[in-house]
Amino acid sequence: MSNQKQEDYLKDWQGLEEHAELMLPLIGRLYRDHNIVTTVYGRSLVHSATIDIIKAHRFARQILDSELSVRETLPILEAIAKLDLAPARIDIGRLTVRYQALGGTMGVEEFVRQELAAVNTGRSPILEEPQDIVLYGFGRIGRLLARILVEKSGSGEKLRLRAAVVRKGSADDLVKRASLLRRDSVHGQFHGVITVDEEENAIIVNGNMIRIIYADAPENVDYGQYGIHNAILIDNTGKWRDREGLGRHLKAQGISQVILTAPGKGDIPNVVAGVNNELITRSEKIFSAASCTTNAIVPVLKAISDRFGILSGHVETCHSYTNDQNLIDNYHKNNRRGRSAPLNMVITETGAAKAVAKVIPELAGKLTGNAIRVPTPNVSLAILNLELGRSVDVAELNGYLRDISLDSPLQNQIDYTNSPEVVSSDFVGSRHAGVVDSLATIVQGNRCVLYVWYDNEFGYSCQVVRMVQKMAGLELPSLPN
Repeated sequence: MSNQKQEDYLKDWQGLEEHAELMLPLIGRLYRDHNIVTTVYGRSLVHSATIDIIKAHRFARQILDSELSVRETLPILEAIAKLDLAPARIDIGRLTVRYQALGGTMGVEEFVRQELAAVNTGRSPILEEPQDIVLYGFGRIGRLLARILVEKSGSGEKLRLRAAVVRKGSADDLVKRASLLRRDSVHGQFHGVITVDEEENAIIVNGNMIRIIYADAPENVDYGQYGIHNAILIDNTGKWRDREGLGRHLKAQGISQVILTAPGKGDIPNVVAGVNNELITRSEKIFSAASCTTNAIVPVLKAISDRFGILSGHVETCHSYTNDQNLIDNYHKNNRRGRSAPLNMVITETGAAKAVAKVIPELAGKLTGNAIRVPTPNVSLAILNLELGRSVDVAELNGYLRDISLDSPLQNQIDYTNSPEVVSSDFVGSRHAGVVDSLATIVQGNRCVLYVWYDNEFGYSCQVVRMVQKMAGLELPSLPN
């Protein structure tokens, strides 16, 4: 009997692999030809491997409390592939469950045509012309932004990363920058093909030509000479944080709007994608994407405040060390940051608690914050110690955050885990702003302590790209309704 079970398990797995393999070309063609992003309960299948598709279906158990199989979703996907669709996000998991509820009273192709009638209008461009993007700086965040933007290029009608502006390094500068994009000690190898074009001084990434432009001052670059027009520029250097400094980018030919990947000063709008997108308007030219910590905690604080109210609280961040710190003890203008980052925990300040008030005004003056830099190269942990407006228990609080992470306007920002074994490295590559560690949640009356993990590099970069998509008007309709 045990041998038969072994054979059954293996045969079942091979069947799942076969069905997932059949899905790959359909998902790819829909994305390239129609800008259709295929998902399973919010998990994108675009650029996925076979195992990723199977795991996305397994994730659906958290919502359905039952298995969702690729054997069930494949016929839905095949029917979608036969239609001439306009750009959209299509959830084949939700479509499959809705179709199963009909109990066979309708054919799958008729059902899919009916459900997708709103976008079954023929292939069409999302934008009148692709949105040019320029990176000012090509360090940790800049290179991750490049990876994500290239991944999202689709048919080339959406966002196009056109250039990265840097200061000239050595004679082999171009090759070195291509190598840093190709290999990353934290995030691993780039999944694609990278070459260099010496004549154009460009890095070619999966067919996307990214010019490397050398400049010492923002206003000295003429982007027009490279065919770059009305571009959104992402300044990830952190050198300028006020309107005057960042406004220098707008003096350059070809730049229309600027995003700072750090907290902005003065009246610059601080935007946390998914929470206060209403601040993004055509009339405003300069935006801040706030900090990685602000992006991690604001969605959770917003969700908690909306349901339970927050009277007061303290935010403590265990933050991975950054390039601002020293590898070994050396002079640093800031207190403590001169001590060796890989060897010490370093108490330092964070502006995240104050920044929360810029995004959620009702929390102004209610939160304090501090940070401890810890000897890890990536992934951080925010500890939210909150006094709520009413008493709650662990089950209610965790259940609410679970539901928010699975099906809400904040599902791209908040993720949720109930594993008893997760540690920081498990969250490298997380695309969410933050991940609630439910088994660490503490509740006593109206006080709670929440632990939120976040990839302070990649997760934050995903938030910046979501902000760029909003600015560019790239908001795909999500189906089924």
